[in-house]
Amino acid sequence: MTVPDNAVEFFARYTVAGDHARSDYTGLIKTLVEKKQKEGDVWQPAITAAYALLLAEIIENRQNPVQAISFGTSGWRGKLGKDIFLRSVALVTEAILQMYESAESDAELSLQLGVKNFAEARQRGCVLGFDNRFAGPELAATVAYVLASRGVTVHYAGESTTGVLSAAVLQLHAAFSINLTPSHNPLEYGGYKFNAADAGPAASLVTEKITANAGRLAREGYNLDKQPVSLEDVEAAFSHVRQFDALTTWKKLVCDNISRHGLDLDRSISAFLGRNDMVVAVDCVHGASRLHIRELFQNSKTSALVVIRDSADVTFGGVAPEPSTVNMQQIVKILKERPEPLKLGAIIDPDGDRIRFTDGKNEIGMNQFGAMAYHFLHEYKGRKGMVAKTVATSNLANSIAAAFGEEIYEPPVGFKNFKPVIDRALVFFEESDGISITGHTPEKDAYIGLLLALEMMLATSMNLGEYLAAIEKEFGAFYPERDGVEVSIKGEQLLTRLAGLEKYQPGSVIAVGKATRRIQQVIASDGRKMIFEDGSWLMIRPSGTEPKVRFYVESRDLAGTGDLVATARSMLVETGIM
Repeated sequence: MTVPDNAVEFFARYTVAGDHARSDYTGLIKTLVEKKQKEGDVWQPAITAAYALLLAEIIENRQNPVQAISFGTSGWRGKLGKDIFLRSVALVTEAILQMYESAESDAELSLQLGVKNFAEARQRGCVLGFDNRFAGPELAATVAYVLASRGVTVHYAGESTTGVLSAAVLQLHAAFSINLTPSHNPLEYGGYKFNAADAGPAASLVTEKITANAGRLAREGYNLDKQPVSLEDVEAAFSHVRQFDALTTWKKLVCDNISRHGLDLDRSISAFLGRNDMVVAVDCVHGASRLHIRELFQNSKTSALVVIRDSADVTFGGVAPEPSTVNMQQIVKILKERPEPLKLGAIIDPDGDRIRFTDGKNEIGMNQFGAMAYHFLHEYKGRKGMVAKTVATSNLANSIAAAFGEEIYEPPVGFKNFKPVIDRALVFFEESDGISITGHTPEKDAYIGLLLALEMMLATSMNLGEYLAAIEKEFGAFYPERDGVEVSIKGEQLLTRLAGLEKYQPGSVIAVGKATRRIQQVIASDGRKMIFEDGSWLMIRPSGTEPKVRFYVESRDLAGTGDLVATARSMLVETGIM
């Protein structure tokens, strides 16, 4: 295949021969992918060549990351080659191991990690995996080498999802897991997630220790004696590196805990396969879920299961790989053309910790689905208990819980903040399409969401939109929306700008559309959430994972949502952020 003449111009624009630091390989790749989207596969050889340059940088980079290593609510994320490369992931892995070495003399840290000392951590071992990102196997091999060379047992899952790896921690009684993923971030990103022995996102004390240790090691000039680029190299050197089938452990966890949540994986899948009035369509967006969906459905050849974007593609076909309205359109089109009356569509992000639904007519985000899951477990499965949801999430679940006489737990954004109620909440979810349930992992998991949705349809004989309408008829309708703006400032400077929102206090009157509304309550546990007298609200907070400020709104009528979005944007303009 002939490479287009102007490909050379792009390479000259983005690269400097022999100088990784001055080259922008991911910028080049994104440009080439855009050309491929418009002009076809003639651009694929150039993309392959650009990725070869990026791989060389990932292997050869001996510098510190461009951005200082920092663990947030979902681990550490950065640009491939510039922040995420063999040396940097080795450095972070060593930082984690040094944290375990200090646990024996730090009772609180030991409690948060769920192990007494480093010896216990070495024996129980680490579950290691990665999503579909470029250089995942090479990065994982380096992490495996660092772990194994320090005597840590490595349970190697290979490419897998966050929820599946968390289940493996519980089933294997491992000390911790490492998942090399930046979740739903664009193709230029890599990432590193760490979960401790409880299989949930690490507590702040733990992430602070990792960040501090990584910073110190970077300053000291940490280097690895060897940087293997294949698992075979590591397995040949260490007998305590063991490959295993991670999805099998996930299925066993679900089956073992039927008595707690009432979900029956085998029965539900068999019931679906035995019907002729249902269709399930899943969009994997080329992520790790593409390896599991058909197996979850017993590898059936039925035409009632449709799986799309299930090929290996580290560029995600040129789209932002997140569950979104735009990305959902292929599934919507498929469902509209199907004759079956019961239709379930889902889109899953690359590491399988986020999921969004459609029935072909109605899009169901986690604001609604989390509330539906709570109603379903409480009323159809007969489980009693509280609901846990982040403060940025719709109040539909609040209305349901209040009617049931159950408690509501509303922490700041971040799944780690559900830890205090993991054993008490039937459902815990956040507005950004993450969910888990009682008897499952304390980590968000798209697959448990998919099973919930399937069981809802089987039990109610309704599409999700119909089930939601029935719930809203009884408990009230809520209309949430969210968006965000990219910012060039960060840290204290960003927080100082956002502090300008503190002038909005209870009693303040704000223009919303053509009317005014009075603030009844302010919640400042995570950004600033302003709740109005009519029950509508808006919230503004800095993102913990991207250079963005996010805002969330909820109206009690459909027409009012846009007015609240406009008000949130005007507030950001006032602060000087926009």
